[in-house]
Amino acid sequence: MTQARFDELIHPSTRLTLVATLAAADWAEFAFLKDRLALSDSALSKQLATLEEAGYIATERRLSGTRRKVRARLTDAGRDAFNGHIAALQAIVAEATAPAEQRPV
Repeated sequence: MTQARFDELIHPSTRLTLVATLAAADWAEFAFLKDRLALSDSALSKQLATLEEAGYIATERRLSGTRRKVRARLTDAGRDAFNGHIAALQAIVAEATAPAEQRPV
């Protein structure tokens, strides 16, 4: 069972969308992520670097013909952090929508 834990690094909407996208794929190409998140090259690179420094994602750079391509994947640590963050958000929502007599005081 996943332990619910709010993750400040993942929580900003851009990173949350990025991590959620990577959670649904083995690898995702930079161009796909750029289009999906509607970010510039530099903004996406910054987000990827931040998540990679935390150990949440891994990137791979490879040559494809004469072009250099980058792709990213979620690491096990990133998947655990994402699942814990989602569990924490679900707990917040469940508490907020519970009948008043069932809410903790």
